[in-house]
Amino acid sequence: MNPNRFTHFLAIDWSGAKGERHKGIALSLADAAGGPPVLVEPPPRGWARNEVLELLRDEIPRDTLVGMDLGISLPFADAGAFFPGWSESPSDAKSLWALIDRICARDPHLECGSFVTHEQASRYFRHSKEHVGDRFHLPDAPTREGRFRLAEKAQREQGVRPVSNFNLVGAAQVGKSSLTGMRMLHRLRGHVSVWPVDPFPKSGPVVLEMYTSIAARGGGVSGAKTKLRSFEDLNQALAQLGSPPVSGEGPIDDHSSDALVTAAWLRKIGEDAGYWQPKGLTPDIARTEGWTFGAL
Repeated sequence: MNPNRFTHFLAIDWSGAKGERHKGIALSLADAAGGPPVLVEPPPRGWARNEVLELLRDEIPRDTLVGMDLGISLPFADAGAFFPGWSESPSDAKSLWALIDRICARDPHLECGSFVTHEQASRYFRHSKEHVGDRFHLPDAPTREGRFRLAEKAQREQGVRPVSNFNLVGAAQVGKSSLTGMRMLHRLRGHVSVWPVDPFPKSGPVVLEMYTSIAARGGGVSGAKTKLRSFEDLNQALAQLGSPPVSGEGPIDDHSSDALVTAAWLRKIGEDAGYWQPKGLTPDIARTEGWTFGAL
């Protein structure tokens, strides 16, 4: 493994919302040679998920480390299966991506509606306060919050509060973002490597899961809230990460600030071997649940 080979660091704040274009998707690129991170200019009405897919497949610099704010898999280790009790439950993350994309084949814009309403799959998700699938909880270990991957438990030990990828409720939910992202990862097979599901390649782009709250913590942000909503707060965080400031003053939307601070964070820690070898990551976990970069 040679993590110091990357020439660029791309951070993507993702969205799982319905529709073609999304103001909630933001991309920021940091050059290993230095300088402030820069936002990748979106189309006038915002990014489409398929446009991001095409960019990752065809347009990014060859040796780019890509961090995406979504879950690349679902809990597996707690029950020995993604969907215990369902005969179609896949055996690993790649098969999970393929299953989701197959069931959602007719959903436009990489949406995931057909999966979360599927007769069997829907049983594992929290859909609303009133509608909770009968398999959202494990029978022998019910919790109000649902199931978590080992990487998410490691995140909690670091003081951030991830939400279960089986939860589809509330502003903090990442379930639909993760499912739409998994559709994209399936369609990127053969074009990018996904850490740690794939072996680390000698060259070419590598996509990984990141959590913007961890990046903000790396920028010195403390407390329960980790969103940076002004250029002044953003530039303070960038300075903590050894990055020059970005131009601007006053308010900034948190999608843009999340992407900017995370690109700088990836550049700072991407060459640190310790981040690529978290203590909880085993070959079986890498193959099934994956991991969150920065969750040590």
